[in-house]
Amino acid sequence: MILVTLGTQDKQFTRLIKLVEDEVSKGNIDDEVIVQAGLTKYKSNKIKIFDFINSDEFDNYMKSADLIITHGGVGSILSGLKRNKKIIVVPRLKKYKEHTNDHQIQICNKFSELGYIKVLNEDDDLGNLLKEIKDFKPKKYVSNTKNIIDTLENYIDNI
Repeated sequence: MILVTLGTQDKQFTRLIKLVEDEVSKGNIDDEVIVQAGLTKYKSNKIKIFDFINSDEFDNYMKSADLIITHGGVGSILSGLKRNKKIIVVPRLKKYKEHTNDHQIQICNKFSELGYIKVLNEDDDLGNLLKEIKDFKPKKYVSNTKNIIDTLENYIDNI
């Protein structure tokens, strides 16, 4: 199963759903596709689209997914990484009015550079990336939260 999550942005992201649906039509995706679309409105008879999925159901879909395709939100990326999932990330772009700026490009590029995810940039082909992801071994995610907390506590203790 492939889980596609667009987050809860107040802007449409039909571009990503169309890309996935096109790959289903071409036969490059034969898995069941579940889409958490948020406020993006889209109808399809090829993929299952939900506006919002409650947290328990979403967690179950995350656990069951063989692949996660998501927008470039840090929360969505980390949700997949914490579950050791293969992730394709598509940054929302300002020029398509999918976001107010292009910060998701930098987020995606950094996670990719560190070996955690694959990024589908605007000129890339999703079909090719779907083939490539089969052999991709994502780097295991290790949270840096404890180091940050320790640094802050040390700073506060020494004030």
